[in-house]
Amino acid sequence: MATELGMSVPDFMSTWARKLHGNWSLKEHLTEFGWDCVFLDRESTPGRAICQLYGSRPSQCRTWPFWDENLKSREAWEEARRTTPCPGMGQGKLVPIESIRIQRDTPI
Repeated sequence: MATELGMSVPDFMSTWARKLHGNWSLKEHLTEFGWDCVFLDRESTPGRAICQLYGSRPSQCRTWPFWDENLKSREAWEEARRTTPCPGMGQGKLVPIESIRIQRDTPI
């Protein structure tokens, strides 16, 4: 992400990240949808949420919505779909669990 922005990693971290519960997290800002990542653009294309750094997004973003808490039950999945809002959830063909694991475990 730092490279995509033409920044050094330390400068990127001090500008765009923060420590949260002992781990690094991208900063967020409050929007009408809740707390959004600073790189999530909901204004340029109304009705869509577009990552400004899609090509270098971290695994946390690459694996959404296939997080353990969303996969634990149909109700959890539906709750995430209702509250996110992620227009791709529930659309298209079913993604096999093996594909989800590969996506989750493959570094960029």
